[in-house]
Formats: sequence, C-alpha cells, structure tokens
Amino acid sequence: MISRKTTGIAAVPLFLICVWRLTPEDIHGAVAQIFAVFIFIASWAITSLHDYHMFQLNSYKPAVHLRWLRRGFAAEYLARYGLYAAGFACLLLGGESEPAALMLFVLCSSIQDLRNWPLEKAKKPLVYTNRVKRMLITNFALTAALLALSLGYGLYAALPLWFLATPLVTLMSNAINAPMEKFINNRYISDARAIIKDMPRLTVIGVTGSYGKTSTKYFLRRLLSPNFNVLMTPESYNTTMGVVKTIRTDLRPFHDVFICEMGARNIGDIKEICGIVSPRIGVLTSIGPQHLESFGSIENVVRTKFELADALPEDGVLFANFDSGLIRDMIAGRDSGNPSMVCGAGKVVSYGMSDGCDYVGKRVAVSSAGSEFTARYPDGSERNFSTKLLGRNNVTNLLAALAVADYMGVPHESALASVRRLEAVPHRLQLISSRDTIIIDDAYNSNETGAAAALEVLSGFDGFKILVTSGMVELGSKQDALNRKFGMSAAAVCDFVILVGERVTKSILSGLNGASYPNEKIFIAKSVASAFEKVNSLKADRQKVVLIENDLPDNY
Repeated sequence: MISRKTTGIAAVPLFLICVWRLTPEDIHGAVAQIFAVFIFIASWAITSLHDYHMFQLNSYKPAVHLRWLRRGFAAEYLARYGLYAAGFACLLLGGESEPAALMLFVLCSSIQDLRNWPLEKAKKPLVYTNRVKRMLITNFALTAALLALSLGYGLYAALPLWFLATPLVTLMSNAINAPMEKFINNRYISDARAIIKDMPRLTVIGVTGSYGKTSTKYFLRRLLSPNFNVLMTPESYNTTMGVVKTIRTDLRPFHDVFICEMGARNIGDIKEICGIVSPRIGVLTSIGPQHLESFGSIENVVRTKFELADALPEDGVLFANFDSGLIRDMIAGRDSGNPSMVCGAGKVVSYGMSDGCDYVGKRVAVSSAGSEFTARYPDGSERNFSTKLLGRNNVTNLLAALAVADYMGVPHESALASVRRLEAVPHRLQLISSRDTIIIDDAYNSNETGAAAALEVLSGFDGFKILVTSGMVELGSKQDALNRKFGMSAAAVCDFVILVGERVTKSILSGLNGASYPNEKIFIAKSVASAFEKVNSLKADRQKVVLIENDLPDNY
C-alpha cells in the first residue's frame, strides 16, 4: 500500500513546476491546479498499484491480462473512471465551473482510491518483486513526463485520458521493460540450470496435472523425508521463475531429492521448466478442463501436461493416474495399450482405483474422521493405511506418493507412519473445528472432480450442512455447464447454500433452481466476510458444518 510520505515525495517536482508557472494574477487557478495535481498523483499511484496487483495475479501474462480487462472493462473502468475524467477535465478547463468541477473530481477520485487502497487486505496481496518495482519506475517516469508536458504547454485534456489508460500503461511499462526482464530472467535461469547440473546425484521429481499436484507434492515430501534430504517448491511456486527462485535460494548440496511442482497456462510452460530442472521421475496427477481460457482446448492441456513425460530420460519413470481417462488414453495411444512399456522417454507406472493399475487403491472408506484404504502393490501384496485426510481425491493423491516412495525404496513401516501423521494441505479439504462450527476449507479447489469430492466429504458429516462457494472458473466453454451441474449436486447435500458474488455464481444458482432447491435456503453474498456473517446468523438445531469451496482470487 502506498504511504502518504511516498505520495508527498512523488508530488514535489510537480509542485515546483506549478510554482514556477505562477503569476500573481492567476494565483486562484494555480492553487486549483496544484490541488488537482496532488489528487492526481495520489490517485494515479493507488490505481497503478491496483493494476500491477491484477497483472501479477494474471501471472504477468499480457494475453491473460487483456482477457481479464475485456471481461470486466465496462464495470471496472468505464463506470469507475468516467466521472473522474469528466470532473478532472472540467476542473482544468472549466472556467466558472471550476469549484463544482473540483468537488466532482475530489469525490470521484476519492471513491476509486478507497476501492483500491487496502491492498494489504487482499487474499493474495501484491508482492513487491524487483520486476514490479522496475515496472513502477518506468510507469512513474512516463507519467511524470506527461504531467510536465501538460502543465508546461496547457495540454490538460491529456491527463484524464492518461488516467483512463492506466491499465494499458501497466502493459506498456511491461513491454518497455521486456528486453531487460528477458536478460535478467535468462541470467537467473542459467544460474539455476548450472546449480542442478552441479548436483548429479540429485533426484528431481516433477509433479504436474490439472489438479492434485500441490497435495501430491506435500504428501510425497512427507513420505520421503524420513529417508532423504528433501526440498520442494513452496506453496504455489510452480511457474518457471518460481522454480528458479527456489533453486537459487534454497537448493543445497546436501539435498538428495528436489520435488518440483510444475504449473502451466500455455503450451511450452512445462517444457521450459523441465529444461531447467531435468527431472528423472515424473508424476502426472490428472488432466481436466482447467485454464481452458488460456489453453484454448483440452487437446492443448493434454499436450502441455505430457511435456513432462517427453522430458524424462531413457531411465526415467512416469507415475500416471489411470483414473484420468485422458491420461490413460494418451498413454494407450503412444504404446499400443501396454501401460508397462515406454511412454515418450520413460517407463510408465500406473496408479488408480481400477484393477488394471500397477498400484491400486481398494476398500476406500471416507468419513468425518478421515480415510482408510488398502493399497495393492505391483507384487500383489496389500497394505492397509489410515489417515486424517478427507476425501477420495486425497486417497488418489496419497496413492501416487506411496508409489513413488516405494520406487525409491522407502520401507513400508516408514510410509505407514508418515501417512498416519499427515496433515491436510492448507485450504485443500482442511478441517478446522470449533465448539459450534466445523469448517471444511477447500478454498483452493476449482475443478469438477475436486468439487464433487468435497460435496461427498460434506455429506459424511452429521450436522447442518452449509456450502459457501464462488464456483469454478477458467473452464472456457464448459464453465457454465459444470457450475450448473455443481449446483444440482449441492442441492442434494446441503441444508443451506451461500453464493459469493452474483455474477460468477449465476450458473450454480441455475443448477439449484433446476433441482427445485428452496429459494429461502439460498443467500447471495458480496464477499466471504459477508457470507460468514450470514453463517453466524443462521439458526440451526445441530452443529453447523461449513464447506468453503473455492474462494476466488482478487482478480475475479
């Protein structure tokens, strides 16, 4: 968040320009100009931080950011800045209307400032990376130059137009800095690649998939840690530069294993990461209609996820979830249907709930206390496991981790103890209990399979079942149908449904209505905070059980 001190310092050169232009006879107009400039600087700074925050959430991808701008352009920019621009233009050009225009200008700019000001309260606040700082410097230089020209030559009409264009100025600063950023990134990438190359005994495990990759990564680290020195990419550091930062900052010569989560929004993203870390083991957790807005088609999603398989060396191994039809069919097409043969550049080891897999999950029992299951290993032996984790999807993720751990020689007794002690990954079917309310936090989930699994978990609890959801996003043309289906499924489980955000949850509401769900049991909240105010106000004769299913990021 920008401080008053920063705003004041930024405005000093502009104040001096105004003073330099003053004459005694136009002191009144000059004071108005100075006041307008101060307001402009504060408004520009706060709004620019908001725009860079959104650009960061959109992964610094100009194409993704432009789609985001188009999606909310009318509501977010025309409505918000239209009056501001009109008031600012009247203030600087309006003559006798100047006092009224000043009031309008201050009012409009203050409203938009208040909307953008609390950046530190965002779900994922703006991170002031060196890249963001360099873009802000470029933006400030461009804006200062425009202000100097406007005040020096009376081109006041350019200022409201520039303010209206702040989202595009964000992209402009990124484009201007692009050659420098590419040079810096390539240097960091080369450094990370050299670190990996200097550790020939390091085993790199790449984990990717449309969903389940973060949970699988956490489970795998826990299973391997008693026997190996393990480093994993933290939180959601699954982009190229996130992986590079982890290597350069945290990877040390004593590490035996590096678990690298690999995310993607475009073809080639995973190939780029593999070119840096050179994985020998790959885990393909799932393939589904995620990020279809950027990928364009499910075929592109499949192609991108299998970049991990193609990057494996001849002695590498791909652990593939055969519960995912797209993965199973892709591998069958590559090697004539034999899942034990070579796929791309590595041997395939399958896992899943069907008997044809190398590692099979059987007799799965899921309850509010956790999950129990039996894992059948390739040698035919069966081993029973118990965990506090909720949901069948977590059992599948655990099966992947068990398969890799077995391949790497982790003793059964060690794996059994690790599974028993596992805690839920934050915001992924994480159980938070209190005296009056149980919360099932699945806020990071946004896919059809995970949403269905979360409803199954909710159905296993005794109590007054409440769903709080913003729905699923980035599903392209399938988004409306999948959210409507989710609404119909929720109607069969929930005693009350709270939809967060009217625009993004219309399809869920349609599904609830299609299932004849009572309107008095539906509430549309503007935010998660107001949703929980409603939860607390509900009267129930049983303990409340609240499922938070996908809390959308700040750019939605």
